[in-house]
Amino acid sequence: MTSTPTLLKAGWIVTMQPGSPVLTEHALVMDGERIAAVLPWSEAEALYPQAERVELRQHVLIPGLINAHTHSAMSLLRGVADDLALMDWLNNHIWPLEKKWVSEDWTYQGSLLSAAEALRGGVTYLNDMYFFPTAMARAALDAGIRAGVSINVIDFPTGYASGPDDYIAKGLAAYEQFKGEKLLDWTSAPHAPYTVSDETFIKLRQLAETHDLQIHCHIHETQDEVDGSVKQFGMRPLERLHKLGLLSERLMAVHMVHLNEAEIALIAKQGVHLVHNPSSNLKLASGIAPLKALEAAGVNTVLGTDGAASNNRQDMFAEIRAAALLAKGVTGDPLTVSARTALEMATIRAAKAMGRAADLGSLEVGKLADVVAVSLEALECRPVYHADAQLVYVAGREHVSDVWVGGRRVLAKRELKTIDQGALLARADEIVTRMKTER
Repeated sequence: MTSTPTLLKAGWIVTMQPGSPVLTEHALVMDGERIAAVLPWSEAEALYPQAERVELRQHVLIPGLINAHTHSAMSLLRGVADDLALMDWLNNHIWPLEKKWVSEDWTYQGSLLSAAEALRGGVTYLNDMYFFPTAMARAALDAGIRAGVSINVIDFPTGYASGPDDYIAKGLAAYEQFKGEKLLDWTSAPHAPYTVSDETFIKLRQLAETHDLQIHCHIHETQDEVDGSVKQFGMRPLERLHKLGLLSERLMAVHMVHLNEAEIALIAKQGVHLVHNPSSNLKLASGIAPLKALEAAGVNTVLGTDGAASNNRQDMFAEIRAAALLAKGVTGDPLTVSARTALEMATIRAAKAMGRAADLGSLEVGKLADVVAVSLEALECRPVYHADAQLVYVAGREHVSDVWVGGRRVLAKRELKTIDQGALLARADEIVTRMKTER
């Protein structure tokens, strides 16, 4: 061993390893950045007598949650425009504000605020989509959180770039600058079929293939989007993307609310990962993804919060619960999306979608030690019959007490260890005050 191991002595461990039951009175041992053992208390103490011990007897340990779709910097726009349909929200509120305000520093500060929110909510990985990727990369590294940083492209000019080629060039420069950082992955990220041309989609597909990246894209979010594609291209967005060679195991298709049976069969056949954003889709009145049919077809369906401007909570516990309850409510089938399935969507399935299943998504020996402790000692969390279901239907992000990313403790008893919370909030307030004043 090259370091002093840390022994987390927990009441329950939900490893999320396929087929594994909830473990009671077990310990998880971290050695360096990886998991060294998962053993009963007595065995762990005997084998690791010199380990640093953390007593978590009323806690359940789970893998770090993976937020498979968010726009981190948009935490600075939380609540700026509510109760609107998607295109009204985008065209008349969000895009004008972004054009005026988004910068490297603005993006960094918003991304750091989101990273803090994520860690306090048990999220150890943010799959981001936004401009100024260097800012997101720096924020993630400063916070000690994992991030999928996007080479984000949209066909019209913004304060970040002048056009598709400029977006790609700047994104690739950021990728080269931060390539090799352990906490960072990168994605090729066309915004959406209604904002990206065929030529640009092909370039981004080729970029992903060249650099072995996942592709991260909003698709079939609203019925208007689908109808607009039929009018403009003579086909639905998924058909168009299929013709362009985008439908593969690289693609993380976000939202995917409006799907027919043929499209569900197609994405299952092509291995496309579907990122379900239940709260954002409800708030924008976009609709509800057909989870029962997706599950039946074998589509790898995962969860994201979307950005704080459209949700408005970047709360993965809320998304896990919403995914399970919505699926039951709209189908009339209580067996649709069980508690275990909902947890998989935020852990092991999401790791697969990111291309990181070998290292992340479950608490197994040899995997990276991204570990979250959730306290079940509060009266509102008792009694505990089934710890895994308790995480879905009872506990919330406020019950997350401790978080480790790669064996590093980044949250201890609800206190952020990598971020100065007071300074962060003061800077965010300064930015928002200026935005309100000059709006």
